[in-house]
Amino acid sequence: MPQFMLIGLCEPLSAEDQAAFDEWFIDQHIEDTTHCPNFVRGRVFKLSGPHLDIETPSRYISFYEVEADSYEEAERVLNEWQADENAWPGRMRHLETMQRLGGDIPMNIRGAGWYELLGSYDGPGRGG
Repeated sequence: MPQFMLIGLCEPLSAEDQAAFDEWFIDQHIEDTTHCPNFVRGRVFKLSGPHLDIETPSRYISFYEVEADSYEEAERVLNEWQADENAWPGRMRHLETMQRLGGDIPMNIRGAGWYELLGSYDGPGRGG
């Protein structure tokens, strides 16, 4: 089955929103989303430093590994799953947190997209 990666580039709305961003996005949203059918893994990283002198568009990047026949199917399944308040037991907690924070997502999304896996290579640290 084809594999896709949904990548998101995100930022808290402001320095004052950092705690809300951490609670909602890092502590809940990544795990919540990985309970969606076809999702294999979710990960989030915080920028530690730039590479060379290249501008970095976001301090946070999220990766969701998904198995699906197409990215359109993966997107459809994700949208249907996110519309279901009872998709998994922890889903309601995630939605309640968003409501407590004012009903809006406490972040700016600087970019997002689906990428199809074309190749994968292990480095020497992975037994390869």
